[in-house]
Amino acid sequence: MHSEKIALTQTVQKGGCAAKVAAAELRRILQQVKFPAAHPALLVDGRLFDDAAIYKINETVALVQTLDFFTPIVDTPKLFGEIAAANALSDVYAMGGKPATAMGILAFPLAAMAEHVIVDVLQGASDKIAEAGANFVGGHSIDDDTLKFGLSVTGFVNPQQVWTNAGAKPGDHLILTKALGTGTMTAAVKRQQLREEDIMEALHSMAAINNAIDCMTPDLQTAVHAATDITGFGFSGHAMQLANASQVTLHIETGELPRFGKTFYCLEQAYLTKAHRTNAEYTAPHIEVSSLDELHKLLIHDPQTSGGLLLSVAPGASRAMLQALHTRFKSAAIVGTVHPRQNQAVMFA
Repeated sequence: MHSEKIALTQTVQKGGCAAKVAAAELRRILQQVKFPAAHPALLVDGRLFDDAAIYKINETVALVQTLDFFTPIVDTPKLFGEIAAANALSDVYAMGGKPATAMGILAFPLAAMAEHVIVDVLQGASDKIAEAGANFVGGHSIDDDTLKFGLSVTGFVNPQQVWTNAGAKPGDHLILTKALGTGTMTAAVKRQQLREEDIMEALHSMAAINNAIDCMTPDLQTAVHAATDITGFGFSGHAMQLANASQVTLHIETGELPRFGKTFYCLEQAYLTKAHRTNAEYTAPHIEVSSLDELHKLLIHDPQTSGGLLLSVAPGASRAMLQALHTRFKSAAIVGTVHPRQNQAVMFA
């Protein structure tokens, strides 16, 4: 037992994926950068805001590469490590790949925090990396004013079986694998209105790795036409990016979106983050939300940390897919359908 207990969320201004640079600002910055010309082996890069890069090695092997880190979203160090690792590993799973190696990115206030804090963070991450069947191979650390942690993850995928956010087809069914509400619920913890014990449902979800592919038969794997994971830009932002990349329109049955038991309570209490506003601003020109009440509008913009996968699945396979996913993802639900491109990227009903 450690005699010194620290509430990590009280050491930072913002936590988890809600700490992301706002999507509109990020796009504006990146548009001003002249990136290197893409090598022919680079199958997927950042142009369509996909979850990871894909670099073809040969006809049967491609490299999946991603990076994710953030400030604490929970108070308990080991849990923070688990969530940060699950969140970073998710990008590989979202591309249809499997993680192989992970390297840690660590900023730590040496003078202000006890050594056991980072030991616990690293142990939590190690446990999740082991669960994913990957290797923790090193990393880089700096002495900084605030704790930040994440992983650079490398995985592999067959280049013929890559999931991207650009392959959704009209007629597809949309499946979301995890419930929504981590942004508002963790905001309540940071404001000390709720304790971690009050939001265990969300904490378990965030710490769960997004290894959906191991639930699937080969036929089900090929039935996935497009995928992305739902993180800091909220369901609205990531759904919009998938729709734009695929040049389709998503019709979402908002009432079917899975949510945690305390999600609406926390939204009603206005436990919000800056990302609730910036996500709404980012998506406003591209989505239709006029039929939604204010609570559901907040729900779709809620910034997720280690959220679920959004899968665009061939309609004939969606029921079998849902049944397979339920073995690991109890909240998974069919939340909408894919249609030919209309005026808006996403229509919420």
